[in-house]
Amino acid sequence: MFNLFQNIHIDWLGKRRVFIGISILIMLAGLVSAVGRQLTPGGTDAFNLGVDFKGGSVVTVKFRQMPADEDIRAALTNVGIHDAVLQSSTNRPDEMLIRIPLLENTTEGVEVTAEQNAAQVQRGRLTVKQALDTFGPEAEGQNTLDTAPNAAYKIIGTDSVGAIAGSQLRNQAVTATLLGCIGILLFIAFRYDWTYAAGAVIAVFHDVLMVLAFFSVFQWEVNLTVIAAILTIVGFSVNDSIVIFDRIRENLALHRTDSLFKITNDSINQTLSRTVITAGLVILSVLSLVLFGGEVLRSFSLALLVGLTLGCYSTIAIASPIAIWWQDKLGEAEVKDTLAPQRKENMASASRRSVTRRPVTR
Repeated sequence: MFNLFQNIHIDWLGKRRVFIGISILIMLAGLVSAVGRQLTPGGTDAFNLGVDFKGGSVVTVKFRQMPADEDIRAALTNVGIHDAVLQSSTNRPDEMLIRIPLLENTTEGVEVTAEQNAAQVQRGRLTVKQALDTFGPEAEGQNTLDTAPNAAYKIIGTDSVGAIAGSQLRNQAVTATLLGCIGILLFIAFRYDWTYAAGAVIAVFHDVLMVLAFFSVFQWEVNLTVIAAILTIVGFSVNDSIVIFDRIRENLALHRTDSLFKITNDSINQTLSRTVITAGLVILSVLSLVLFGGEVLRSFSLALLVGLTLGCYSTIAIASPIAIWWQDKLGEAEVKDTLAPQRKENMASASRRSVTRRPVTR
């Protein structure tokens, strides 16, 4: 197998405090950003939630000649819609779904009446129409693009995604992430050891929190594709951790006299070439999505880029040190449990020793 690094001896565990300190600083920055934005009067929310979570309107448009996505997005921006999501139809190339955020002020989690919902849909439709009129007139009323030759487009449907639905999607996304982590914990505990499982799962939570910190600080949009990216990051990070844990287990059997710290450092160094090659190729692919994927994939690709990079880092800097720390603590506990009965037995035997009385000289 091709090996980038030959005979390297880097003391990764010796630098664990520096790595953990960097992680804590980034997570603290995300926490300060989220809490500060939420508590600032008139400020933005902790996260820039997209239409999937905040709710909004979905307008289905049929074009006579489909404009470029950039031109549609620019027209929507001119009328005040900055977070629109454009989705082309695969089987109908002349149709497009335009999802826009709520244009009415509503309170999240509060049930919206039918009249308010209808008003939101109507206002969203009119705003989209105002933007699309820059490409030509709409086929009004019962007219179609076939019966109105001068029309450039036709709005053929409108719908609404309420804030309650957005809240349900957010809760389901969090539940899916937690269930995935629990499944990973149980599998690694069964296949390896629960100390390794704890290290891998804590590293997974570390990666998720770091991604959320970046999204809060830079206010990147959070939508359902970001949740899909986070679940992908979870699997990728655990895969890297398992490769190192498997090498640690092999080296423990081969080098019984070496310390656990030395075996772990050697295992990380031995698998470093595989980690860099695998993660590097994936990160290069994701980087191309960030640069050339367009606005539709921007949040997804950014989440993957940050998460995969941090996942490679956390495998070395977080998962392995935590697993070793747990094993050291368990080892100390076992030694104490072994010595405790011996101490009690020694104290009991000392109490049963015969006492020789000396004669008292008057």
